Amino acid sequence: MNREFLDALAQLEKERGISKTVLLEALEAALVSAYKKNFSSAQNVRVHIDRESGEVKVFARKVVVDKVEDPRLEVSLEEAKQMDPRYEVEDIIEFEVTPRDFGRIAAQNAKQVVVQRIREAERGIIFEEFADREGDIITGIIQKFEQKNILIDLGRAEAILAASEQMPGDVYRAGERLKAYVLEVNRTTKGPQILVSRTHPGFLKRLFELEVPEIHDGTVEIKAIAREAGARSKMAVWARDPNVDPVGACVGPKGMRVQAVVNELQGEKIDIIKWSSLPEEFIASSLSPARVLRVELAEDERVARVLVPENQLSLAIGKEGQNARLAAKLTGWKIDIKSEPLAASEVRGDELP
Repeated sequence: MNREFLDALAQLEKERGISKTVLLEALEAALVSAYKKNFSSAQNVRVHIDRESGEVKVFARKVVVDKVEDPRLEVSLEEAKQMDPRYEVEDIIEFEVTPRDFGRIAAQNAKQVVVQRIREAERGIIFEEFADREGDIITGIIQKFEQKNILIDLGRAEAILAASEQMPGDVYRAGERLKAYVLEVNRTTKGPQILVSRTHPGFLKRLFELEVPEIHDGTVEIKAIAREAGARSKMAVWARDPNVDPVGACVGPKGMRVQAVVNELQGEKIDIIKWSSLPEEFIASSLSPARVLRVELAEDERVARVLVPENQLSLAIGKEGQNARLAAKLTGWKIDIKSEPLAASEVRGDELP
């Protein structure tokens, strides 16, 4: 250990942002283990690296006692008083016990500790970088397939697109670029574990934020999203400025903005509706493209009874109930849809044909 080594640590601190003090403390701890392994496992020792010269010294720490039972860990009060009359029982005295060839062991450990700390620091930096991007969109290159999971190369890290987070209509090919939503970033011993999704409602939200300047600057706000990935989504939007049409802003000139999102989602249908603070209005809009005649609310049960024209019933319900199901998710109300003749027959008490 020498001055050049300390200069190298200082350079490392400057270039990689790894504290020189942290490295030296880690090295001292490693040298304690090395000393116990090679020379004496029973002793209580401390290793000190001089911050100016780089000189390494090992000190055995012994407790002052009246009667010595283990000379490796204890020193008598009488002997301690000979060294310094101020010593008392239970004080700690340090004796230098640096072995002659300890410099060689120190050099070997220094390399291992520094390399390990560099790796840990780099993993930490990468973790912090991606942890800040939770809830954001990342773009990477499809690297390989592991069972049904897809590994995406992000440059400094790798993301996992699990089978459950893949859209049904997507076709994945190695080497292609892919956008995904960062679900979660976990710290592991091998570096950050980045979990991404293409089915999460947040993915749809972020795509619109990228395409619609009014959402990005806060003029238009996305209030709610209900999504069945790969098939259909509903998104409720609201404008802070009454002069701005929130739906029109999201659709864009000639539908260009919404079409860009639809293309990224492989043709997923997207209904954009205007959000309202009035539940009746919001629920009626949520069943778009169906036309709604009336909405009655049972607030205690949080049930909305919706009346639609007979020729709009199948449209309101949607294929396999999808439109009604998404509207319920979007609004947070259970929706009971009935057609006009059906409602009238119930009032008269007529039996359905």
